[in-house]
Amino acid sequence: MNALKRGLLAALMVCASAWGQAVSTSQISGTVQDATGAVVSGAAVTVTQTTTGLSRTVMSAADGSYVIPNLPVGPYRLQVTKEGFNASVQSGIVLQVDTNPVINISLKVGSVSEQVVVEASAGMVETHENGVGQVIDQQRVVDLPLNGRQATDLIFLSGGATTAPAGDLNTNKNYPTQTISVGGGLPNAISFVMDGASNNDPFNNLNLPFPFPDALQEFKVETSAIPAQYGQHAAAAVNVVTKNGTNEIHGDAFEFLRNGDLNARDFFASSRDSLKRNQFGGTAGGPIRKDKLFFFAGYQGTIVRSDPPTTINTVPTQDMLNGNFTTFASAACQGKNVTLAAPFVNNQISPSQLNPQALNFLKHLPVSTNPCGTLQYGIVNDNHEHQGLARIDNQLSSKHQLFGRYFIANYNNPVLYDPANVLTANKTGVDDQVQSFVLGDNYTITAATLAATHFTVNRTHGFRVVPNYFTPTDLGIQMHSLLPGFMGISVGSGTGGFALGTGGTNPGYFNSTDFQVAEDVNLIRGSHQISMGVNYIHAIMNTLNNRPTNGQFTFSGQATGLALADFMLGTVSGGFVQGNPVYDNDRANFIGVYAQDSWKISRSLTANYGVRWEPFVPEHNWNGYVEHFDPSLFAQGVTSKVYVNAPAGLIFPGDPGFPGKSNVFGKYTDFAPRVGVVWDPKGDGRMTIRASYGIFYDTPQLFFYTRF
Repeated sequence: MNALKRGLLAALMVCASAWGQAVSTSQISGTVQDATGAVVSGAAVTVTQTTTGLSRTVMSAADGSYVIPNLPVGPYRLQVTKEGFNASVQSGIVLQVDTNPVINISLKVGSVSEQVVVEASAGMVETHENGVGQVIDQQRVVDLPLNGRQATDLIFLSGGATTAPAGDLNTNKNYPTQTISVGGGLPNAISFVMDGASNNDPFNNLNLPFPFPDALQEFKVETSAIPAQYGQHAAAAVNVVTKNGTNEIHGDAFEFLRNGDLNARDFFASSRDSLKRNQFGGTAGGPIRKDKLFFFAGYQGTIVRSDPPTTINTVPTQDMLNGNFTTFASAACQGKNVTLAAPFVNNQISPSQLNPQALNFLKHLPVSTNPCGTLQYGIVNDNHEHQGLARIDNQLSSKHQLFGRYFIANYNNPVLYDPANVLTANKTGVDDQVQSFVLGDNYTITAATLAATHFTVNRTHGFRVVPNYFTPTDLGIQMHSLLPGFMGISVGSGTGGFALGTGGTNPGYFNSTDFQVAEDVNLIRGSHQISMGVNYIHAIMNTLNNRPTNGQFTFSGQATGLALADFMLGTVSGGFVQGNPVYDNDRANFIGVYAQDSWKISRSLTANYGVRWEPFVPEHNWNGYVEHFDPSLFAQGVTSKVYVNAPAGLIFPGDPGFPGKSNVFGKYTDFAPRVGVVWDPKGDGRMTIRASYGIFYDTPQLFFYTRF
């Protein structure tokens, strides 16, 4: 069921209002007045993006106010003209993602052909927003040192962000990322947005990969008092914008190298760091048609290699293969003297009694020369990641802008298997791919009515890779093996034995796809800026887990006193399990509808209020592979009408009271109001008092359908 978060926030600080707008853009607002402080209505306010030539014009209202929303981030020039006054020009205005600078203009009496030009960066006070947020601009994105050049690390620059336990992050099921908690919230309760589109993985609600720093323009982290346009997740919002082309051709090429040969040895280490990491690539952007059509593209490759850490296991010695367990059973090897159970005498086993299938297995292991059977080896770690991004921006007219962005990331961590030692296959390799496509359309219907549309497709492929070695059937065990080249075995525990193919070390896949359509409309009506929108996401998850499809044999030592002896005799003392492949094909629909208003009550007081409707539409299994155990039905002895031989209390889709192909019921009355006020006591933007209240709902992930 949805997790509910309620918060009441009040603080003293300079702030800005998140008026309803496409969240990957920004806006400029303010008041036009004359030298005496009287408002000037009917003034033409024109804003021009200096890098692309994009230009928009609005007229100041009766109270002198103006608002220009849905502006792409970047540098701007603002010009205000009115008959009977000198033209006013302000340059050096830099709009950041999802910000709302207030720029008030004072016109001097004179000819419109004369200009009052402010060439320095215009001061931008923000006195409307209730939210707490921080923009990480492009300069910091590129210049700050990042270990591994992971842009998500920059989130920690915002207040309240900290690392969180791995939780739902599983490195053999998901694209590598990290779990982050903002303001004490759940790590998988953050809304990630890239170029106005969802960038959450529905599999676990964590973020899909972000592009490398050179391909990012900036991003913003909002930690509380988030406006009604945000939903789906309750803890925070991370809003990322990728770079776009401009009227000037620009680009870069880079190579970042980390190599232990270039570093001094750590004082306490016996050798130098063996890590070798190469990160290389470049970007390019520019005009296809000046002031109309632009491109941007970038690539980064990452190759990471290092000496493998030492893995220690225990395997049979030549004496043990000859049936002599005397040394291995001694206190020198076991910590205490162990005597093999009857019928074995003097810790001797006749070689003729050794199990042929176990001996076939041991042909794939080196014979330890250590008297206690200790075997040391390394499992090689070799990571490759490749990212590519392409973006096209098309200014069809001053009223209509269109952009498309495609991003692909591949991460490969193979298993470099040594046939002479099958234990080197005891690693889960991954072959992950994420693709993201977004198409955005901004249309100015009138100067006071604007619409923004986004269509998004995110697709992930997560393959859990295990090298082919052998099956139980290949060893001569009479059983069915569903998968080729794979089996599970556990002998002893820890370094006192060995294991292969256990736990998550099995082949499988974990794929997800989500489709998103979002529409946002802005209406400027005098002192009110009204926004409304709808967001629909259809999420698909298909997974296959093969644990333990080919069976898992466990040798615990209960038969003879030594796990290796049990194994070599073929006595499965710890049990045997085998199961079917587990397919999970789930579907979910998310719907969010909002309306909000930012009312400029006076020059010093703004009220922000709105409401979201987020009905809880439960996920469902495409194949209907769900069930539910009801203790009350069990107590009454009630059995399923669908599967009559099922145990009492266990019910399935089609039984009375079962919620379709889901195991939970929906709830369609989840309304989330958001209310806030911002007061600027002196009206100069130097200090504001704000208070806000909101209800936030959270959407469960698909894999375990839980929040914890």
